[in-house]
Amino acid sequence: MTPKWLLWARELQAAAQSGLAYAASPYDQARYKEMQALAARMMADGCDVELTVIEALFAAQTGYATPKIDVRGAVFRGTTVLLVSEKVDGGRWTLPGGFADVNEAPSESVIREVREEAGFIVPPRKLAAVYDRDKRGHPKPHPFHIYKLLFLCDEVGTCEKSELETGEAKFFPIDALPELSEARTLPWQIARLFEHLQQPDLPTDFD
Repeated sequence: MTPKWLLWARELQAAAQSGLAYAASPYDQARYKEMQALAARMMADGCDVELTVIEALFAAQTGYATPKIDVRGAVFRGTTVLLVSEKVDGGRWTLPGGFADVNEAPSESVIREVREEAGFIVPPRKLAAVYDRDKRGHPKPHPFHIYKLLFLCDEVGTCEKSELETGEAKFFPIDALPELSEARTLPWQIARLFEHLQQPDLPTDFD
């Protein structure tokens, strides 16, 4: 369950960010900056993170505040699933993916992420789930509200992968998964995606 202080800090930050985008009065601008500073102090204290880190994170957000989009691609070979090791999470494993980029359709974003992180060319077959991260049991609360888009993808080829964020890419049996980066991917999500693979007529999960 998402702690209330985090929900309040996010809402305060979102209101301040949107206010800064539209307020014309210098007095209103000053008030919204004070709100943003308060949200940063709340977040830093609650997350036990340096205030300057949160201030920089919030300062980089401009325009009307909306949830962020995290796309993940599930590639299965029989009863095995493609995972990549996350360098920033101690080498724990996750479905390849990340935040969608501007000017990319969701399907284009997941194609790019799987190509860069795993070195596989994978046209998406189905949008299997749209999850609110806060409602799905992920540890490590995130400073921003996130929607997770989980795609079933078909493997059609391989290519050179990037080494910036992920290490090895490997297929694992779905009943013998390695230690997962649960801030990104949970075991039940992989199991649910496999159900979608086996039952193509299942409707897309949401919320």
